[in-house]
Amino acid sequence: MNFAIRLATKADFKDIWRLLRVSLMDSQTILQHHGFKQNPCFECFVAVVPDEHKSKEGFTTVGCALYFDMYDTWKGQSVYLDHFYVMPEFRGKNFALFVQVAKEKEGAWLQLNVVDWNTPSLDFFAARGAQDITVKEGWHVIHFDGQNLDRLANETRQN
Repeated sequence: MNFAIRLATKADFKDIWRLLRVSLMDSQTILQHHGFKQNPCFECFVAVVPDEHKSKEGFTTVGCALYFDMYDTWKGQSVYLDHFYVMPEFRGKNFALFVQVAKEKEGAWLQLNVVDWNTPSLDFFAARGAQDITVKEGWHVIHFDGQNLDRLANETRQN
């Protein structure tokens, strides 16, 4: 099946929100602002199928890959793939969406997180050369939520 892979525009936002609706972002207004302002916080590719192959629900935008640039002092330029989603009926047919992120960021390295119970995704990425560094290198993902980061920023005493 042929997919057209292209950089998303503001006009794609309704479809991106539909595909990301499983995420925990509270506000589509905030997400839209962050992704489509003059200096966006992220970029997104969308996978679009021809009308004759639209989904059971009638959608032609069937996948998205939301990513942003990072920098690592050990490895240099990198990209973080924050959200990669393809509607279930289109999975396994073509992974051009994932390949497009690789082409866009060729020469960089790619980082992403996958929850341990999502074995289909772990297998998908491993089959394409990804390495799970959780055990191999002993890295832990550390997270400060907004409330704790604000509290930290407002601390007045130094330890």
